[in-house]
Amino acid sequence: MAIRPGDRYASLNRRATFDYFIEERIECGMILHGTEVKSLRQGHASINESHASQMGGEIWLFNCYVPAYKQSRENHEERRPRKLLLHKKERNKLIGAIKRDGITLIPIGIYFNERGIAKLELGVARGKKKQDKRASEKERDWSRQKSRVMRGES
Repeated sequence: MAIRPGDRYASLNRRATFDYFIEERIECGMILHGTEVKSLRQGHASINESHASQMGGEIWLFNCYVPAYKQSRENHEERRPRKLLLHKKERNKLIGAIKRDGITLIPIGIYFNERGIAKLELGVARGKKKQDKRASEKERDWSRQKSRVMRGES
């Protein structure tokens, strides 16, 4: 599922497309505590070092940093594993993809949809090698140069 213009990011993993080939994007929900949602609404979360994996027949998000909400007395654990909410078919498909060689689940972004519900965009990804990263960087630089030339800048 693509993120629509009305959705707003709480956290974004900018390195995901640089380090991985994203083969498929999936929208899923997360089980969150109240203070986690309030902290996400302030935009203080980080998913740069996180990943999703299988544990006990379910898909979990590991190492996602959601800081404590300052105005609360009782807070959540900041780096706790968070269960992802998926349909059974999607879950089984992702578990099968994880078992294949070289496939990993990378969080691309956490956002709030038009109903105000926190969603996670998860990417089924294959890691890039060093030469692939150089090629994508070269391509990005070329497109940037091309757009400058088209605008008439030097």
